Amino acid sequence: MSVFEAAAQQLHTVRDFLRFTVSQFQEAELFFGHGNDNAYDEAAYLILHTLHLPLDTLEPFLDARLLDTEKSLLLQLVQRRTSERIPVAYLTHQAWQGAYEFYVDERVIVPRSFIYELLGAPLHPWIEYDELVHRALDLCTGSGALAIQMADIYPDAMIDAVDISLDALEVAGMNIEDYGLEDRINLIHTDLFTGIDTTYDLIVSNPPYVDAESVAQLPEEYLHEPELALGSGIDGLDATRQIIQQAARYLNPKGVLLVEIGHNRQVLEQAFPELPFTWMPTSGGDGFVFLLTREQLLGKA
Repeated sequence: MSVFEAAAQQLHTVRDFLRFTVSQFQEAELFFGHGNDNAYDEAAYLILHTLHLPLDTLEPFLDARLLDTEKSLLLQLVQRRTSERIPVAYLTHQAWQGAYEFYVDERVIVPRSFIYELLGAPLHPWIEYDELVHRALDLCTGSGALAIQMADIYPDAMIDAVDISLDALEVAGMNIEDYGLEDRINLIHTDLFTGIDTTYDLIVSNPPYVDAESVAQLPEEYLHEPELALGSGIDGLDATRQIIQQAARYLNPKGVLLVEIGHNRQVLEQAFPELPFTWMPTSGGDGFVFLLTREQLLGKA
């Protein structure tokens, strides 16, 4: 009898399944980088989501007994998480970025950009009022998360959301429809700025930025994400170079470019020593997202 068959017979309550799931996650030495950072939180989330319980309320349900059908479904998910090392967001088709919920599947990376933390008030030194953003662009939109958050924070803005992947744009379209933003967010299938003929007050991008060495060493969980959305050349900066070199022509006067680059700050500064990057503070540190204005990109500031 397998451990999962035994669990189906001998475990009965939410408390039982929480203990069992944490044990399985720990034994499998899973990597947690897609919404949770430890086995307990991920186990609690998976159980609460699967049982259709409030995600912030565990204690009152700990001694509740599960139906056989609930046990079976939950054990299937735990087994897939441990044996296939699938990120939990792909099992539940649910991801969060800040307070915003999004549908995800393996056509898109799981949203986890620091850029959303910087929209609105943190940009007021450069964009004094949110109402001054009339047009904005999200390059490499993936699930559409940042485009949706921009549309919410900048209520007067029309948003273009660009991705090279038609699969990603299908997922983005689902999320845009869920938020009722079809009339404000325009999906564009292209490679970065190719074919774009509009200028913007704000351009944001969370492009692929993982260098080749790191791609080869990624935990198995990341291999379920689209390869196209992770790696970007030997040093991880192929896409970022193109963005920096082309962005000025797509920004309005005093327009702002905001780009996330992972752990590549030193390499980027060496590649563009003439640019006065502003490194924005985020919950992960101040070396992951840079800001440049149109004037700085043109060498006029």
